[in-house]
Amino acid sequence: MRRIGAFLAGLALLAGCGAQQQADEPAEYPTEEIRLLVPYAAGGPTDLTARAYGSFLERDLGQPVVVENLPGGSGALATQELIQAEPDGHTLSLITAGTTVLTPLVNEVGYTAEDVTPVGVLSEVPSVLAVAADSPYPDLAAFVADARARPGALTVGTPGATTPQGIELQRLRDEHGVEVTVVPFNGNAEMTTALLGRNVDAVLINASQDVTENIDAGEFRPLAVSSAQPLDWLPGTPTLVEAGFAGLTLSGSTFGLAGPAGLPEPVVTRLEEALRRGHADPDVVATVGERYLGPEFRGAAEMRAVLDETRAVYEPILGGS
Repeated sequence: MRRIGAFLAGLALLAGCGAQQQADEPAEYPTEEIRLLVPYAAGGPTDLTARAYGSFLERDLGQPVVVENLPGGSGALATQELIQAEPDGHTLSLITAGTTVLTPLVNEVGYTAEDVTPVGVLSEVPSVLAVAADSPYPDLAAFVADARARPGALTVGTPGATTPQGIELQRLRDEHGVEVTVVPFNGNAEMTTALLGRNVDAVLINASQDVTENIDAGEFRPLAVSSAQPLDWLPGTPTLVEAGFAGLTLSGSTFGLAGPAGLPEPVVTRLEEALRRGHADPDVVATVGERYLGPEFRGAAEMRAVLDETRAVYEPILGGS
């Protein structure tokens, strides 16, 4: 009888452990519609990137993915919506270092980069310093020489004063003694109109497809790129580092996917693996552009590293705490 009692007790213990393990395991994910927030207006390159990945995630995860554009507040509106959501993976957002690091450093928005859980990189778009085709500046050297001779006289359009582009121009002044006047705009379309209308001398702009089309058409003349290495798809265009401006590699945009803080690790892993597959999906590649995807997928750790590096460089400049 003792042996039978011990055997039954052992079964009860195993059953209890199994029930506890089952309780600890997260529910199957996803179980409902997923909201994918975009902190920019519909129709631009960033929106198209979000929608391309959203369509793939819908197929891969087996639940509807609804893209919602929430522009405003330099990304704060969408990010505030994200961090207030339940951390269950059913509300996600496209993020950048600008929306999650720079915006909180210069404004009271109620969040920091620690309030989001990065999942992975969607695309990476370098910036290009460009002038109009009939500009008097044939190359970067001529532009810099005039800027040094006339501090503040040359105007450079950026997609906002506190974007990475705007802060990199501040660094150009503070660290390298080249002062230009920053003219903030709301995105590539306004910047393109301003440059073609000769309302600014140059733009420091994301080199997305709409911009490279203007370069290919001869409307824009690229003077330099922000990438650490030269770009084979902009041959003959030097990097800012090659031109002697060490460290000015942060004005491009890394677009990532994130959830709220506290996103369970199994959900992060499920989403990260889905993004990895999306990175190689023909429809995603065709929409986003192979040049913006890079040769290898970069996951959650790499996206967090982008945010951390940006904060380390810009927090002393912007006086954040």
